[in-house]
This record gives sequence, C-alpha cells and structure tokens, in this order.
Amino acid sequence: MADFIFVVSRTEPRQYFYLKHVFADDSRDVVLDRRVGERRRSSRPPPSERRHVERRSRDITQDLRSSGWAVVRRRVK
Repeated sequence: MADFIFVVSRTEPRQYFYLKHVFADDSRDVVLDRRVGERRRSSRPPPSERRHVERRSRDITQDLRSSGWAVVRRRVK
C-alpha cells in the first residue's frame, strides 16, 4: 500500500499522467481528485454521527487550485 498519495485536479489530466509516470510506485500512488462537493445537503447535523474520526486530515482544495496537485500521507491503520 502506498505511503504517499498524489491527488491531481481533474482539470489537469496532463499533470496526472506526468506525475503517474514519474512518481507512481509501491510507496507512492497518483490519483485524480474525485470530490464533487460537500455531500451533506442540509446545514443541520445528521441525527447521529456515524463516523468516529474525520477521514480527511487536511483540506487540499487550495493546493489543487493553486498548483493542480497535492501530496498527502496515508495514515497507517
């Protein structure tokens, strides 16, 4: 499993193929950003939170906008 994940903006397909060619191996993975938007439609919280821990450790949105890609470290479970 990869230790680092390069997340590339969907608007940068050339960057994705370049990073995949140069960096992808057993310890590094390169993926396209699949986020479309916030999933929750209501501003009210759900009746009970099912997730115990927030999955995203940091917001990479600004990195994707400014450079077209971001690097995150995969958490060991």
